[in-house]
Amino acid sequence: MNLIQSFPYAAGFALFSWALGLVVFPRKRPLGIALLSLGTVALGGLLATIWLTLERPPLRTLGETRLWYAFMLPIAASVVCLRWKMVWPLYYAIPLAGVFLGINLAHPESWDRTLMPALRSVLFVPHVLAYLLAYAFLSAAFAASVRGWRSPVGSDRCEQALEFADRSVQIGFAFLTLGLCIGAIWAKEAWGHYWAWDPKETWALLTWLGYLAYLHFRLQHPLQAKGAFLFLSAAWIVLLLCWFGLNHMPIADQSVHTYTR
Repeated sequence: MNLIQSFPYAAGFALFSWALGLVVFPRKRPLGIALLSLGTVALGGLLATIWLTLERPPLRTLGETRLWYAFMLPIAASVVCLRWKMVWPLYYAIPLAGVFLGINLAHPESWDRTLMPALRSVLFVPHVLAYLLAYAFLSAAFAASVRGWRSPVGSDRCEQALEFADRSVQIGFAFLTLGLCIGAIWAKEAWGHYWAWDPKETWALLTWLGYLAYLHFRLQHPLQAKGAFLFLSAAWIVLLLCWFGLNHMPIADQSVHTYTR
């Protein structure tokens, strides 16, 4: 069975396992954790299979990055949940991961083996994975902002959401910075300059500045929870425009960084 035939089964199994895990989790936590973990492991196994079959990193197209994102988002939420003893983020992260996986099911990949010369660098995988990890943690922060926005200011629910958002942004921003730096080194290696104000580079910088501004806002205004949640929503929109939106903008043709659809 080839990838085109097997992908829907593997992705469907991951979605089913996640959905069942979320339903079971409140009453039988160990079983819920096992089911959620099983879905994530299945998706990780699928990624490994794709990598071995294509004989290249599955990070070339938007669809392939969505698959990695769906894999990393539950992991990012779990890391923060375990560290700060919160359960609710899983109920935001898993459905969001499911949405991205569902998009891939609705728009199947062709699984092309080709990889353009510029992407055959040792920096390709760490650069893209750093960004996808950043996107996973920053999306978890956005999910926290949605929960916090619906909660009364000063309530335990609001404070927990704010703490979770702050921790997620701190981790995500570190990966975002790492991805930006690796990208600059890679650009120097490939094109002879660290920065060229390519549209993708510009939007990546805007995303980085947006989350840097959020961190400064939290330092200067630690009590303005609603302002922080609004800030996170705006920053996440910029992130999505950088990741997906640029491909549909007129300036996309001027960029050498846009993903293959």
